[in-house]
Amino acid sequence: MALALFDLDNTLIGGDSDHSWGEFLVRQGVVDGDHYRAKNDQFYRDYLAGCLDINAYLELALAPLAAHPKAQLDQLHRQFMDEVIEPLLLPKAQALIERHRAAGDRLLVITATNRFVVEPICARLGLTELLATEPELIDGRYTGRVSGVPTFQGGKVTRFNDWLVQQGISATTASYFYSDSINDLPLLEQVSSPVAVDPCDKLRHCAQQRGWPIISLRD
Repeated sequence: MALALFDLDNTLIGGDSDHSWGEFLVRQGVVDGDHYRAKNDQFYRDYLAGCLDINAYLELALAPLAAHPKAQLDQLHRQFMDEVIEPLLLPKAQALIERHRAAGDRLLVITATNRFVVEPICARLGLTELLATEPELIDGRYTGRVSGVPTFQGGKVTRFNDWLVQQGISATTASYFYSDSINDLPLLEQVSSPVAVDPCDKLRHCAQQRGWPIISLRD
């Protein structure tokens, strides 16, 4: 058995679900439009540049979860799936997932986006094992705080290594990791088979220097 690890945003789907969720909340009037959009856009630019302050971003991103009952959030997310996520699904990404599944590999998504946003997306892709940033949930309501280590940059390595121990899997097990982002360089460097997927310029340059495969899942 090999491990097939996947980033989600701009890798398995043709967009960023975290940023898109923020845009969706603005359009729905759930958050202060001008302020939230400006902050959301700036954090996304920082992410693309590889200099995101993850804790500052999560303070913004998790606040709407704390401000509304979970039943309302779930209803909004169903609409988000239909209107925003469905058009971002990539047939080539689904085919890649199925190739690894057919090979008997164990499939795991590792994403910096919080679990509330990404878990239904992963379920739509047929992926049930997930490491994501965990929004704290107490008595059925989100608090706006993070539980544990965010799965971002080196945090992906920390959470993945903890998962290996919990699952009783050797760190030497053959592993693939598919990602588009330079933010995932720490985990790409750890696996035996790193693959750059429609990579950002910084990751493309790094992959070319190191001889890593570069693929596209876009039409």
